[in-house]
Amino acid sequence: MSKHTLSVLVENKPGVLARMAGLFSRRGFNIDSLAVGETEHPGISRVTIVVDVEHQSLEQVTKQLNKLVHVLKIVELETHASVQRQLLLVKVRADAATRGQVLDAAGLFKARSIDVTPDTITFELTGNRDKIISFYEVMEPFGIRELVQSGTVALGRGPKAMTSLTRYLPPQTTK
Repeated sequence: MSKHTLSVLVENKPGVLARMAGLFSRRGFNIDSLAVGETEHPGISRVTIVVDVEHQSLEQVTKQLNKLVHVLKIVELETHASVQRQLLLVKVRADAATRGQVLDAAGLFKARSIDVTPDTITFELTGNRDKIISFYEVMEPFGIRELVQSGTVALGRGPKAMTSLTRYLPPQTTK
């Protein structure tokens, strides 16, 4: 099996995400990452799904996703042809004795400190999966107090836009 990143444009309607997730669930596929957000077009959202499946199984799910009423477009984003990022917020133990080391280590990753208390520092880090994992491994010896990370968001590289969706957009009304 291998990881695949799907970028799916959908109408921003109730239940669309549940129906999409249900397709993966019924097939017995675990979704590794899921991120949803509105696009530059009001009423259209982009769902980024990372799933670990065989290519043939992915084709079957993609065909079924395309049959859903509110799904507008599906593109598989290859790692080399896309920009993929995750967001990590992590609270690290940092007392007076270790604070300097923690800040130095975070600086190597260009992590931003966003909250500082006498005993902890909370960092924000954006990057690809490998960068997130490496940062975690460096911070773990200091003591991770709390952690949350987003799902992967991704866009294809280059000038071509997936959201050239004039045929999907409702007609503009003039007043």
